[in-house]
Amino acid sequence: MMTTVREILQSKGDAVYSIQPTETLATAVRQLNEHNCGSLVVCDGDQLVGILTERDILHAVADLEVRLQEIPVESRMTSDVVTGNLEDRVDDVMGVMTDNRIRHLPIVEAGKLAGLISIGDVVKAHHAQLSIENHYLKSYIQS
Repeated sequence: MMTTVREILQSKGDAVYSIQPTETLATAVRQLNEHNCGSLVVCDGDQLVGILTERDILHAVADLEVRLQEIPVESRMTSDVVTGNLEDRVDDVMGVMTDNRIRHLPIVEAGKLAGLISIGDVVKAHHAQLSIENHYLKSYIQS
């Protein structure tokens, strides 16, 4: 049986860290460090409008003249957000993340943010699934 995104989110908890699009990159960096996470979903009220990742910030600081205190998140976030839904299968999500070269996938249900999964979450769920299948195959072969 394939694991779904819903099952991943249930096991990892529903904490999703977000930031307003008008906040600065310096604020975003503080939040990333505080929460020990690699991305922040960007929300205007309860509406998902973007995602800001560590890589987005690294691209901003590549120019040594960049001042994080002066740059709004909305100027560096990815606004064309690739999303998933709660019933997506893990192997499908792996394909979406691989095809789009992303490590974080906001999960949306009925137009509202329902969670966020990382490539690490997906790999962990996939590994657990393969371990179970391996166990059943070994049991079948031995019987």
